[in-house]
Amino acid sequence: MLEERAREQGFTRPAGVDEVGRGAWAGPVSVGVVVPGESAPPSGVRDSKLVPERQRAGLRDAVVAWAADWAVGHSSPGECDELGMRRALRLAALRALDQLGSPPDVLLLDGPVDYLDPAPAPVWPEVGGDRTSVAIAAASVVAKVVRDELMASLAPSFPAFDFDRNKGYPSPSHRRALAGVGLSSLHRRSWSYVERLPFR
Repeated sequence: MLEERAREQGFTRPAGVDEVGRGAWAGPVSVGVVVPGESAPPSGVRDSKLVPERQRAGLRDAVVAWAADWAVGHSSPGECDELGMRRALRLAALRALDQLGSPPDVLLLDGPVDYLDPAPAPVWPEVGGDRTSVAIAAASVVAKVVRDELMASLAPSFPAFDFDRNKGYPSPSHRRALAGVGLSSLHRRSWSYVERLPFR
């Protein structure tokens, strides 16, 4: 595991970092951070996309109970537009890190791109990191569930878009609503899909 390699190199407080919501058309981009606990991790922890939706909340609760520390940070749709995705991801990650009880001394990041740079600790980007680090996989799960719950809580204010079901991703009902009523305050207005809308 990646965190075991980090400890072998002298790091004592590694943290897994992963994002969700990058490909959504509406809602925030969110970054989860999980500092692994000392005990064995919960069974079934893996990339949130591989966990059936009905099981994610229970797995999130198990991760939270196991983790030494955890947090989720968000960047708003407006910040995604203003900053661009890479800087918005960094902002969301810093907001998550600021919530931790004490800072990690190494950040294990899923994917090839270090969007945390400049970061408050060394960053280890790892392609397929959610398969080689339970902390990264756990971060994916908590970020996914927290963001999904946020989108579901906002759905009643935007009933045409079915955000409780599609979570801001371009489902057929979401596309129909955009064609019929245009953009909401939750939509990312700099994304290319906006150019194809009949009105904005």
